[in-house]
Amino acid sequence: MDNLHDYAAAFTAMIIGYIPRLIKAVLVLIIGIFIIKFFRKFMKRMMVRREDMDPTLIKFLLDLGTWALRVLLFIIVIGSLGVETTSFAAIIAAAGLAIGLSLQGSLSNFAGGVLIVLFKPFRVGDFVEVQGEGGTVSEIQILYTKLVTPSNQVVFIPNGQLANGNIKNYSKEPIRKEELIIGVSYKSNLKHVKGVLTRIVESNEKVLDDPAPIIRIKALADSSVNFQVFVWATNQDFWQMLSDVKETIKEEFDKEGIEIPFPQQDLNIRNEKISISNNN
Repeated sequence: MDNLHDYAAAFTAMIIGYIPRLIKAVLVLIIGIFIIKFFRKFMKRMMVRREDMDPTLIKFLLDLGTWALRVLLFIIVIGSLGVETTSFAAIIAAAGLAIGLSLQGSLSNFAGGVLIVLFKPFRVGDFVEVQGEGGTVSEIQILYTKLVTPSNQVVFIPNGQLANGNIKNYSKEPIRKEELIIGVSYKSNLKHVKGVLTRIVESNEKVLDDPAPIIRIKALADSSVNFQVFVWATNQDFWQMLSDVKETIKEEFDKEGIEIPFPQQDLNIRNEKISISNNN
């Protein structure tokens, strides 16, 4: 009984002696959480005021800073409880190395996300073509980029592949150029055809005057004379302009009697006499 009484007294003394550390750790945790929230709101307000800051970059930096402060707060709280932080940090580093080796693909995507946010090859709202997929950038996450295709399908592309692959950004410049190849019959009056094409392009309000459209003969093909038509439009008007120009070309060519020939080939058959002799 005396030993039990001694153990109980020692345990009670240890708890009483540990209470100040516990109270200190709780206070540090509460104050730290408050400081982190204040820091996040303050930094967000400061970055939003800068017009050149991309919303994706703001969110990424805020999340990265918040998690870094949370890890630091956790280490400080553990130290306040009397745990040796040096050995604890070594354990965290070893665990981080093991996790990093097992998640190499995810780390590659994370690094790709950092590069995309920093160098901005595209932004949210841009129409891009990457990894054989084309669509509007809906969201740039840390590991993946979300695209919405013209057929309203959602595609998630790993950022590691994006950072190391080719990216075709159709929205990077304010205007776009399109090349139209229009084939006409060899019987057509070429000057007449060129005049009709010029009239069609100049009458379309969505076709830009600067840069000026270009109309010229590109090739004398097997069954047609191919005209090359370069037209420019803003990104907003591009697809509608392209559809309108093609529709008008068909209508005006029909009115003007200009033939758009089908691909054709001439087949020459030569008759030969074949003599068969029987030798008895």
